[in-house]
Amino acid sequence: MNLSFVYKEVLKKHNKPYAFESKMSSFLDYILSFIQGFNYQKYFKRRSYVIDPNYKNFILKTYYFCYVKKIEANNMCSFGTGYNSGARFLMPPILEHGPCGIIIGHDAVIGRNCTILQQVTIAQGGVRIGDNVFIGAGAKILPGVKIGNNAKIGANAVVIEDVPDNATCVLSKPRIILKDNK
Repeated sequence: MNLSFVYKEVLKKHNKPYAFESKMSSFLDYILSFIQGFNYQKYFKRRSYVIDPNYKNFILKTYYFCYVKKIEANNMCSFGTGYNSGARFLMPPILEHGPCGIIIGHDAVIGRNCTILQQVTIAQGGVRIGDNVFIGAGAKILPGVKIGNNAKIGANAVVIEDVPDNATCVLSKPRIILKDNK
């Protein structure tokens, strides 16, 4: 199955960035994307074409790549997008505060229904995140970490080891590295 087709199907069913539905929802999508400078559906649809090595339309793919990089630069974020490669989302993440400052490594794999808040960093180096994971604002996930399904990562947490399914991870106990003897 084509990756672009999967993204199209997911985006049809995915949550709206706001909590209400009405007959004017497509108009509201347009207005909100104009104000915020980020159209969720358009971004992830175009991103899916850029990272798909089987998509062969070079001119359109290059245009989409420029669009994706422009959006990322304007929002000071990076979703690990490269030409024919990039972070893999099994379903586009829920961005409650938009893409503000989110950095994701190129080889990360992120599961379904993951919520990512602002200023999150997911390092490059084989990070795997399960389904239904909530990642709080400012969290840092370091290389090689695997996060299980239904886990919660607290705000400003620094995750340095694997998190099992259904667990909550918050800041670890601080250590004193160098103590001044004055």
